[in-house]
Amino acid sequence: MAIGGNKREGNSNSQQDYSKKVGLFEAKVIAINPTLEEYNDKLEIELKEDSKATQYLGTNNDGNITLRVDFWLQEVKNLDKFKVSFFLENKLKVNKDSTKKQYINNIGTTSWASDINDLPEWFASRDHRVAFVGEEELYNFVRTWLGNLDYRDASTVLQIDWKLFMKGNVRDLKDQIDGEYATNVVALATIKTVEKEGEIKEYQNVYNKAFLPAYALKQFRLIDYSKPDVQNNLRTKKNKDLKVHERFVVNVTGEYGCRDFYTFKDLRDYNAEDNVVASDSVISSEGSDY
Repeated sequence: MAIGGNKREGNSNSQQDYSKKVGLFEAKVIAINPTLEEYNDKLEIELKEDSKATQYLGTNNDGNITLRVDFWLQEVKNLDKFKVSFFLENKLKVNKDSTKKQYINNIGTTSWASDINDLPEWFASRDHRVAFVGEEELYNFVRTWLGNLDYRDASTVLQIDWKLFMKGNVRDLKDQIDGEYATNVVALATIKTVEKEGEIKEYQNVYNKAFLPAYALKQFRLIDYSKPDVQNNLRTKKNKDLKVHERFVVNVTGEYGCRDFYTFKDLRDYNAEDNVVASDSVISSEGSDY
């Protein structure tokens, strides 16, 4: 992985509390794809004997190599720990009818095009290639986390060595923990409704398609972004005119946004009685990793 460039200018309880939480929270990255030893020592989590939590590499039904990348976040106030996962596949990213490919450049931004010559100039001015499945979501997070990189600078580089990465080697990312480019991030804790063994269960989850820099959290204390009229007003704006926290709201509430139960308020204990639409939620057959 290549990470480098100019640094952007400007802008005690150790035990995990396993009560479910919902809402927005500021956190720092404390572990990435932890080993069994790191689970015990760094995260203070004891895995079950049959746990698959440290089995990150796999192969799907199409025979493609897959990699799960787990980032462990620690909330800055109460030190609660949360895991957010990204799922990569060794397969090029194309749309459903195979008429367009997704491209990614050397600072982790993406663009769709039916032909490489149709890519916008601002994107194509940097080195670029066809993206793999899952890269967009992963880079969205990493770009926010490594927020001290000046992405406007031509010398800045943020590139994964894909072949090495898909062998399970995430050391280059681990080396960035507490590094000079690392910043705190704002994430959205959600409750995922799951059908497992004939029962409906609820699991702690973290939305993995959008994140915010730490300074943006205060905006959600000024305006109630859960109100439909506020959300509808944001959708009338052009994407380029949206502020970073407004674009986050549009992402979460959009057609392809979050299907879990969530709130745009500060992190709080989950009250099942608040989840009045739980029975109408999209139910996944996937459960917890451990």
